[in-house]
Amino acid sequence: MTRSTKAPAPSEGPLHVTILGGTGKTGRHVVDQALQAGHHVTVLARTPSKLDVQHERLRVLEGDVQDPAAVSEAVTGSSAVLSVLGPTQNTPDYQVSRGTAHVIEAMRTHGVRRLVVSAGAGVGGDGDQPKLVDHLISFVLKLAARHVLADMTRTVDAVRASGLDWTVVRVPMLTDGPPTGTIRVGLVGVNTGPRIARADMARFMLEQVLDASNVGASPVISN
Repeated sequence: MTRSTKAPAPSEGPLHVTILGGTGKTGRHVVDQALQAGHHVTVLARTPSKLDVQHERLRVLEGDVQDPAAVSEAVTGSSAVLSVLGPTQNTPDYQVSRGTAHVIEAMRTHGVRRLVVSAGAGVGGDGDQPKLVDHLISFVLKLAARHVLADMTRTVDAVRASGLDWTVVRVPMLTDGPPTGTIRVGLVGVNTGPRIARADMARFMLEQVLDASNVGASPVISN
């Protein structure tokens, strides 16, 4: 079932959330909104100086998802993990999927159940009804960014098989404009548009921490 909705800010808390990819364009929105919602936030970052935010409820750990010990420290004590990690190069090193394996293992070890990850809409999901344009986009992705697509497909497959309370938030083209406040929730080819503002994407992902309606689902969101 799909819906169009005004995405509210989480109304419960505070919680302790771990954010991966928090120094990126979308990750910054997730961090800022989590702090605004009153949550305690841990960010694992290779270069902490990229996150020019200081807050009494923010902890920034220097480290990388390729380091199981750093991931374990970042996940310890969290209520949920949100990942907006994505490949930075179209190379066959599959860093996101390899790092996600460490995240899943750490969550199992520390008893953290809620995992929310982002992926491009080019990663398939149950219930998709791709139109011609969707098939064309998929074809172009496989030609121009096949390693990126393969890495994220491996990531999503691992998340779906993790046994955790997971949600995969799939997104089309991201924009840097102001938040619209309105998010369409659908699937590929069903109730979706071509773009979404990063701030709206962040709001939806953060909302999932307290919303169980998408556990075990891979919605596509757009404006």
